[in-house]
Amino acid sequence: MRNEGKIDPVLRVGLGVALIALVFVGPQTPWGWLGLVPLLTGLVGFCPLYRLVGVNSCKL
Repeated sequence: MRNEGKIDPVLRVGLGVALIALVFVGPQTPWGWLGLVPLLTGLVGFCPLYRLVGVNSCKL
């Protein structure tokens, strides 16, 4: 079941990749691994937080 529209996954994947890149370049902080959350939710198209608060940006 999807609850993300067309723009959400693109932004989430971009943000996830940028945060994960911080692990390897830049400040090299382990906080970059938090980028896995938006990356995975963007690839799957489902956000558990959206479900909890009742948000659905998918128009289908």
